Amino acid sequence: MSKSHPKPTNASKPTAPTKQLVEEDDDGGSRFLLFNVMPSWMVSFLTHIAVIVVLAIMVMPPKKERSVALEAGEQAAEPVETIDMNLDALEFSSEEAFESDIPVDAETEVAEDIEVSLPEPDFETGNIMAAMDAFDNEAIMGPLNPSDMAEETSSRSGQSKDRLLKQFGGTPASEESVALALEWIVKHQLPDGGWSFDHTRGPGDFRDSPDPGELTEARAGATALALLPLLGAGHTHQTGKYKEVVGKGLEFLIKRARRGGKNGISYLEPGGTMYSHGLVAIVFGEAFAMSKDPELGRYAQGTLWYIEHAQDPIGGGWRYKPREQGDTSAVGWQLMALKSGKISGLNISPKTYKLAEKFLDSVSTSGGAYYGYTQPPNRKTADARTAVGLLCRMYMGWDKNVPGMVDGVAAIASKGPSEKDMYYNYYATQTLKHIGGRQWNDWNNEMRDYLIKTQEKGQDAQAGSWHFETGHASQKGGRLYTTSLACMTLEVYYRYLPLYGDAAANDEFPLD
Repeated sequence: MSKSHPKPTNASKPTAPTKQLVEEDDDGGSRFLLFNVMPSWMVSFLTHIAVIVVLAIMVMPPKKERSVALEAGEQAAEPVETIDMNLDALEFSSEEAFESDIPVDAETEVAEDIEVSLPEPDFETGNIMAAMDAFDNEAIMGPLNPSDMAEETSSRSGQSKDRLLKQFGGTPASEESVALALEWIVKHQLPDGGWSFDHTRGPGDFRDSPDPGELTEARAGATALALLPLLGAGHTHQTGKYKEVVGKGLEFLIKRARRGGKNGISYLEPGGTMYSHGLVAIVFGEAFAMSKDPELGRYAQGTLWYIEHAQDPIGGGWRYKPREQGDTSAVGWQLMALKSGKISGLNISPKTYKLAEKFLDSVSTSGGAYYGYTQPPNRKTADARTAVGLLCRMYMGWDKNVPGMVDGVAAIASKGPSEKDMYYNYYATQTLKHIGGRQWNDWNNEMRDYLIKTQEKGQDAQAGSWHFETGHASQKGGRLYTTSLACMTLEVYYRYLPLYGDAAANDEFPLD
């Protein structure tokens, strides 16, 4: 017979032990009581629901602020006057989509640790970029000395320009050719402020010149090559006959900026690859140095940082893709950009110079007299690669009396200007101009008169331009490319001060 259990006097009142636990657990006492009177399946059900809700809150994306940049398919109620400079979100328009076989590495696409936020240019103020409060020039580049920054580029205007033009062999006829070339270039600016290597595109009845270029996607490269002769003649976004043209061109480039590397700004694009980037970097460096406008410093410095990011960390060169084994042609444009940046007082790592010197050593022969494309040449040839290599050596601080320099320059001077290859002429002219003396005088007389003679004249659409059927990139770049190189060749008298001689600036790259 079972033993009977006493019944509680109050079924709703907890026993003493339970009551003690509830009273001691002040924060969760009511929940403790609830769990005791609920079925176990209900407790389990509510617990799982609570866990799911907490997890949902943890993974839910934060609410995003609306950006000035439009999402795909979204229409603007009115024209957007400012630019969203959040480069993570910046995309090309649908007509100019970045659909290239150029693999852009992860650092180029996403760089969460960018140290300097980019500004939103305010074009209504008349300045290319006015919203620069977040950009600390001195913190990034050190104190800027305007007189040092513009020491060389001040030679492009006024009495200094006239003096240098006469001193180094320019003539009124060569200056007239420059003026005609600039008119042709300016006419072919597109409504968006940029240029295209296919100069037949766009409005106007002057676009029927033959020989359009093939690199239609390389808009940044084409725009840079159009702006460089304008800058070379002394026009900036602040001064000069074509200041509005230059301003719109710079605006176009600013709009196409993309984040690249840790802090860099990339202009890598289909067709143009690192060539386009180097050209754009030269533009920003020169425009910054000439105008002393610190608002352009962001883009000048950012493009140089990307050049450093894209350098082959082993061989020291540059080519089509970031960190690819280098070639002499691409290296030439990047080193010219670094040179422009140094003139501007920008921040460049000495390691970049040392690696570039390593590349030049790897593709040269005869003590640095002759240069190949990706490896030393099989024979001693005074061609474009040798001209590029020698000019780069000058920028790296080689003395003009180094035996390799003497032999290479002599080979170019003996060969003389080319009637077909303006790329060779452009680099060789700079090389000989820095050397000076009889070699330069002989070269200049022939080169200058040949360009004056071969420039298109008359009243038709071609007037002021040049095109040579053969030569480096002549077909790819077309008439705009060859006109730009020819025009800059005729500006060589005042574009930079000579590297050697009494008037030279002591600005070789610091290799130590």
